[in-house]
Amino acid sequence: MGHVEYFLQYKDQPVKFRRGANDGFHEAVGDLISLSVRSTKHLRKLGLLNSKNDDPQVVLNNLFKVGLDKITFLPFGYLMDLWRWDIFSGKTKPEDYNCKWWELREKYQGIEPPVDRSEEDFDPAAKYHIIADVPYLRYFISFVMQFQFHRALCEKAGQYEPNNINKPLYECDIYQSTDAGNALKKMLAMGSSKPWPDAMEVLTGQRSMDASGLLEYFKPLQTWLEKENEKNGVFIGWEASKRVCVRSRKELESKNDE
Repeated sequence: MGHVEYFLQYKDQPVKFRRGANDGFHEAVGDLISLSVRSTKHLRKLGLLNSKNDDPQVVLNNLFKVGLDKITFLPFGYLMDLWRWDIFSGKTKPEDYNCKWWELREKYQGIEPPVDRSEEDFDPAAKYHIIADVPYLRYFISFVMQFQFHRALCEKAGQYEPNNINKPLYECDIYQSTDAGNALKKMLAMGSSKPWPDAMEVLTGQRSMDASGLLEYFKPLQTWLEKENEKNGVFIGWEASKRVCVRSRKELESKNDE
């Protein structure tokens, strides 16, 4: 739906400019709308929630649910093209493709393979975007930009004010706001006719990506997690993997025999 709305807004641009300001813009628009749709305020408007106000537990549960979608994706969205860039630049050689993949997944995600792997495996091919040669950094960019756009639209809708506990970003719902809708429309209608910083500035007043909107959205959850982790002495991070990744099956079998 977000892609289609973008198409509709820039349809009058010359054919060359009928695309997003950059790849991340197109991906961000649909997710931007979903941030309002999944808010408890919007669910009340639709009659799907009966309570008049959110208690702290509801707020944290909702933010945790959204965070499992948004936050946990970021390291994967980043390492996908980091892995490819190192291959295209010649930094990672063919004999190291699979092991490098798992090295990055452990470093950034704390994930290891369920069994030992070798270069005779090619696990990155399990991801469609790898084998179809589809750039992936656009998704990483969009997961930052959507919160930046969301904050700007929420201000225009009068749904959010910085440092106002009664108008937090995570409760914002721009549904039925003409001011927010017109501001978004103005940016989308530009397509790629201007450099993307110009398009971003039209909506946000900023000319570069800014992750502070994302951090502000999840601030109550971050604060709660920090207190809980400190109280319970939770170890933050992960230990080095015990799995191995080697050049060949023969070498793998040799290590297993050891």
